[in-house]
Amino acid sequence: MNICILGLGYVGLPLAVSLSRHYNVTGFDVNAQRIKDLKNANDLTKEVPSSVLVESSIHYSDTQTSLENQDVYIVTVPTPVDSQNKPDLSLLVNACQMIGPFLKPGAIVVFESTVYPGVTEDICGKELEKSSKLTSGVDFFLGYSPERINPGDKVHTVDKITKVVAGQNPKVQEVLKTIYEKVTKVFLAKDIKTAEAAKVIENAQRDINIAFMNEITMIFDRLGISTYDVLEAAKTKWNFLPFTPGLVGGHCIGVDPFYLAECAKLVGVNPEVILAGRSVNDGMGPWIGERIHKKLGHKLSNILVLGLTFKENVPDLRNTKVIDVIRTLEGFGHKITVVDPIADSNEAEKYYKISLEALEKLSGFDCIVGAVSHEAFYHFSSKDFERLGKPGALIVDVKKIWNKNLIPSHQNYLSL
Repeated sequence: MNICILGLGYVGLPLAVSLSRHYNVTGFDVNAQRIKDLKNANDLTKEVPSSVLVESSIHYSDTQTSLENQDVYIVTVPTPVDSQNKPDLSLLVNACQMIGPFLKPGAIVVFESTVYPGVTEDICGKELEKSSKLTSGVDFFLGYSPERINPGDKVHTVDKITKVVAGQNPKVQEVLKTIYEKVTKVFLAKDIKTAEAAKVIENAQRDINIAFMNEITMIFDRLGISTYDVLEAAKTKWNFLPFTPGLVGGHCIGVDPFYLAECAKLVGVNPEVILAGRSVNDGMGPWIGERIHKKLGHKLSNILVLGLTFKENVPDLRNTKVIDVIRTLEGFGHKITVVDPIADSNEAEKYYKISLEALEKLSGFDCIVGAVSHEAFYHFSSKDFERLGKPGALIVDVKKIWNKNLIPSHQNYLSL
């Protein structure tokens, strides 16, 4: 069986590697540089080690003719939102337009990208029909298997999770079950819309739970209570959900709830809870920036921000909410220096006009903000704070990275 994976990012590449141990796999991506890097066994996302890529039998390509003679297409392209937080399905549509001319009778097209219920059949299916001149459900078939990759997570990898799978009919479903069972455990959803719905509520649920933590953090700040101290006590109850406050960005939790909200509006339901959660989380960056400004006594300061990526130990800068903290502080007139040992400096400059600095060359800041809990920052010692911060410096620990006892007595520690 010939399988083609379209989109070789955090989701597509690990899946392609796993499936290539059992099938003939073509890894397709429109990014020529990405293909070149992968051919050289270099994964910039750090999801797949070079040693694994060297051993893989994947045929990498950015040429559309490589989409010929494929039995199954698995589409793993991003599904972002636009400037109005409306679902942007353009990459999915583009993928369908590329696949269409090469679809052969009996081929299956599976989508793993996060969408709202109905997109696979009502939008992607129709786009494939248009570009192939074939009929969905007769000449070619659809499937959906939502991705569950957690960037940077080396425990819940694609071969250690349960894969939800749905097909356009029972026969297609059995084919997809056979394919995915080569990689991991499979749960057969009732139908494609059910599988789409399951995916989109997973991240919306996390978003709402984190929003609750962020909101109580704002309340407790007014009361002079540490949220982390409160959580330490609350977690002793057996059924307490151990979420923590923080910046919710990235291309999943910070985006997917808008897809569910759009679906709700399409069927005439006002998604109050979903959008309220998004509003709280989107406001967290400015709130942290304002809180730092207040704690500095409104005095213009030199501030060191540690971490820029959307998540710890992940190089991805897309939709990072650390930038909201930085822009808020800059708006007050503070001078900001940013360090991130795993982010790409060219991408930081391209996306945010930020020059990343080398930590070892820095010293003497009025304020240090631990914004992202990269492993490198966990290893800070008292001497690091002595060098990086002036006497009386404010140490802001957004993610509870450090033990308060590490902070020199002449500096001031602040966490959420």
